[in-house]
Amino acid sequence: MTTASPAAFDAAAPAPLAVAPKTMQGVFYEDYGGPEVLRYGSLRTPEPHSGQVRIQVVASSVNPIDWRMRQGEMRYLLPGGFPRIPGFDVAGYLEEGGEPWGLARGARVMAFLDSVYGGAYAEWAVCSPHAVSPIPDSLSFEDAAALPLAGSTALQSLRDHGKLCLGDRVLINGASGAVGGYAVQIAKAYGAHVTGVASEGAEAHVRMLGADEFIDYERQNFSEADERWDLIFDAAGKSSFHEARRVLRPRGRFVSTEPSLRGALTSLATLTTSQRGRIMVARSRREDLGELIRLHTVDQLRITVDAILPLHEAPEAHRRSEKHQVRGKLVLRVGG
Repeated sequence: MTTASPAAFDAAAPAPLAVAPKTMQGVFYEDYGGPEVLRYGSLRTPEPHSGQVRIQVVASSVNPIDWRMRQGEMRYLLPGGFPRIPGFDVAGYLEEGGEPWGLARGARVMAFLDSVYGGAYAEWAVCSPHAVSPIPDSLSFEDAAALPLAGSTALQSLRDHGKLCLGDRVLINGASGAVGGYAVQIAKAYGAHVTGVASEGAEAHVRMLGADEFIDYERQNFSEADERWDLIFDAAGKSSFHEARRVLRPRGRFVSTEPSLRGALTSLATLTTSQRGRIMVARSRREDLGELIRLHTVDQLRITVDAILPLHEAPEAHRRSEKHQVRGKLVLRVGG
C-alpha cells in the first residue's frame, strides 16, 4: 500500500540495455560544499569487479547521509576519492553478474549500495549481489528506490539493536521522517505498542502509519513524560541515552542513528547494564531488503514518496532535504 503520490513512471522507464555504454550521465561533486557543488554530466560507466553485479539505474532517492557526506562531515574517515557520486538507494534492471546468485539478467531489482562512497545518482551502479533484491511487478521503481537505506535502518535498529519483542512499548522519535515512518510501521507489524514523536502538523500522518499514541515535541519533551518504554528509537538523532534513560523501563533499550564519540562510549559503557544504549549504522543485506518487500506486499509497510525529481535536479532535492521540508522520501528519476 502506497500513499497518494506522484504518478508512477514505470511506463516511461527505459528498457534494459543489452550492453552498458562506456560513459553515463550522473550527478557528482569534486569538492565538499553546499548543494551548488553537485554537477550533472558525463562519467565513466563503472565496471563490476569480481563478485559484483551492475545495475542499470531507473530511480534513486535522497537520504540525509548523502548531503552530510557532501558537506564533508566524514572527510577524515573517507578522505580523497573525488569525483564522488552520492547516494546509496537504487532501483532498476540487473545488467550483469547476477546469475550465480539466482538473479536473472534484466530482472527488476533494488539495492542498498555497499560502497562507502555511494554511487547511486547515476545511470549505472555496481555493488555486491548480497546488496541486491528482486522486486515484484507490483512495486514501482520509484517506490522501490525509496526503501533500501531508510527501511534497512529502521528494521535493523528495532529488530537487531533494539531486540524488539511482541508486546513491547516502543517510542519512535522523529516518526514523520523516512526512517521514523518506516520504524512506526515495522514496530506495529511486529506487535508493538507505538508512540510517535514529531511536530504537531505531522500527527495525522504518524497516526495513519499506525502509531497508537503521539507526542508533539514542541509541547512536551518525551524524556519528561510519565510513561515508560521498553525501546526508544531516536530516528531523528536528536536525543541521547542520558536523556532517555529516565523513561526507559528497567531492561529498556535505546537506539540512535546519530554516530558520535559520546554515543560510542555509551554503547561500550552499557554492554553489561540492564538498560542499554546503542548507536547503529545500517548494513546492506539482501535478506533485509526481502523482509521489507514482504512487509510491503502484505500491506504492513506503506511507502511515502514526497516528490519525484529528475536526476539533474539533485541540488534542489538536497536543499529540500537539508531544510527538513520532506515527509517521506524524495525520489530522483534517473532513467527515461
